[in-house]
Amino acid sequence: MSFLDLDGLRKVYGTHAVVQRFDLEVARGEFVSFLGSSGCGKTTTLRMVAGFETPTAGAIRIDGRDVTHLPPNQRKVGMVFQSYALFPNMTVAQNVAFGLKVAGQPADAIKRRVGEMLDLIKLPQLADRFPYQMSGGQQQRVALARAIATKPQILLLDEPLSALDAKIRVSLRDDIRTLQRELGITTIYVTHDQEEALSMSDRIVVMSEGRMEQVGTPFEVYNKPATRFVASFVGHLNLLQGTVRDAANGVVAVGDQMVRTGGTLGAAGTAMTLALRPEAVTLEPREGENSLRGTVEDVAFLGAIVRIKVDVGGTRVSLDTFNNPASPPPERGSAVTLGFARSDLQPVADSA
Repeated sequence: MSFLDLDGLRKVYGTHAVVQRFDLEVARGEFVSFLGSSGCGKTTTLRMVAGFETPTAGAIRIDGRDVTHLPPNQRKVGMVFQSYALFPNMTVAQNVAFGLKVAGQPADAIKRRVGEMLDLIKLPQLADRFPYQMSGGQQQRVALARAIATKPQILLLDEPLSALDAKIRVSLRDDIRTLQRELGITTIYVTHDQEEALSMSDRIVVMSEGRMEQVGTPFEVYNKPATRFVASFVGHLNLLQGTVRDAANGVVAVGDQMVRTGGTLGAAGTAMTLALRPEAVTLEPREGENSLRGTVEDVAFLGAIVRIKVDVGGTRVSLDTFNNPASPPPERGSAVTLGFARSDLQPVADSA
């Protein structure tokens, strides 16, 4: 049985549907990310769960209780915002204690809980500081502690790391995931950053224009994208245009060259899009693999990775390989033959 159930959620402003029939079941203790570009409806969906927006249609249930029309303070949810939203005139300890005081807890219980939260976020020494005296990363830790101090049933995070620099983001996302696992709290995390979603989530909901394009584990979303949007949005990807030649045997024509795919195909003559990850491509095909002949267009060094771009009959195909000082990459203009497994070439639909 799901712990959080979003049943047919829809949100319309005027004539514009911001969220379109959103159905999702989240298990107790699960970490689910809503991933998509700005304007795709992910934050609106989160705000409906929090109670800051009322659905035009659909229902929200938490642990079997219908909370669709309850105010935020009756939903037992904690929320962390992108902008920290700390009270500037309160110390760290006072910020963390705020929700507990509103709930009417006794002073000794509040003091004990605040101490536990500051230990949990590893900032007990900053209890008496004000927000302006701390870094962005420290402020976001305090915001997280304040959100979980009241022991919410669900933790909601709305792009909490987007205002931080890259190194702090990586460190803090690891801390958030560790805390979430320790506490076992059901968590919904909104982000436009695919690396965050892939590295932190149990499951990812990829969204576009208010729709759920795909729901799956990071492995499933990355390796088996359900739609063309997911394929192009999550990770680097080659999209090859092909025509079905033999559906029974998975044969597709890419230009004047034939390849095989492990996916389900339509009738012969059907045009289709095939997805192929750069890391799945090699410069030397193994026996039984697909092969495509082409000409090297460019070679880019990306630290430990070398990205080689190859022109295959007018289509650019990228491949990623580890930098090996003993084996330099091919030069621009040289002829190469690319190899990749049948299972790595996946048909993708236009939309969910």
